[in-house]
Amino acid sequence: MKRQLEVDCAVGLFQDQIRGKTSVDQMFKEIAVFAQYFDCGWVAYGAPTHAQNMRRNSRIKLPKLLTYPEVWQEHCVERGYDTLEPSIKPGPLQWSPLTWADVYKDPNIGHRERRIFDEAKEFGLRIGVTIPLPWPWASSATMSFVQTGTSGLSDSAIASLQLAAFVFHIKVVERLDLSADLPSLTARQKECMSWVREGKSSWDIGAILGISPNTVDYHVKIAMKRMGTANRMVAAKEAEQLGLIEPAI
Repeated sequence: MKRQLEVDCAVGLFQDQIRGKTSVDQMFKEIAVFAQYFDCGWVAYGAPTHAQNMRRNSRIKLPKLLTYPEVWQEHCVERGYDTLEPSIKPGPLQWSPLTWADVYKDPNIGHRERRIFDEAKEFGLRIGVTIPLPWPWASSATMSFVQTGTSGLSDSAIASLQLAAFVFHIKVVERLDLSADLPSLTARQKECMSWVREGKSSWDIGAILGISPNTVDYHVKIAMKRMGTANRMVAAKEAEQLGLIEPAI
């Protein structure tokens, strides 16, 4: 059992080390070294593959970084798994760390997910924790820490790993151009899509804005194209999620 003072010193040292790094790869190496303090020799960071592909028109993606054993990675590819770790999908309001043991015991977990957990154990990935991280362009971004031994992770260790994950994640996001490839809408298109989001027809929107229904359709079609969808309501909701129109009250 490590003393809290030792843990605090390790956290402080990690923050000092990562502060001077300029590349994501360098920062990932530092957090991988930090994780070994808690016997976590394997680390994975990023958004799950299925989550990254949810938005076809967005190329704003977190880097996928991991140190999992190559034999396990090859096994996942051969089996056709879309993630390289047991399937953990935090909900939109899930911010607490998820231990793999607790997820495995969840009665709602599917047979496929439970099988991946069992197979991971055969490759030595037995004790792990997944940290949910804020990321608006995917269902979830996470960082997972997996022990190479069986000493277990205390609440204090998990809290320290969570803090380190957040520090790392913030620094990665700071290096991304979050405005890259985001669709843009004109003022009129934003007005039209705001009313589409409220369920208004083109005729209703035209009457509200003082323009013809055909003009409304013109602006809506352009907005749909820029959102990458053929459904006007989906386009309106995506515009809201991206902050292009004001959220519904």
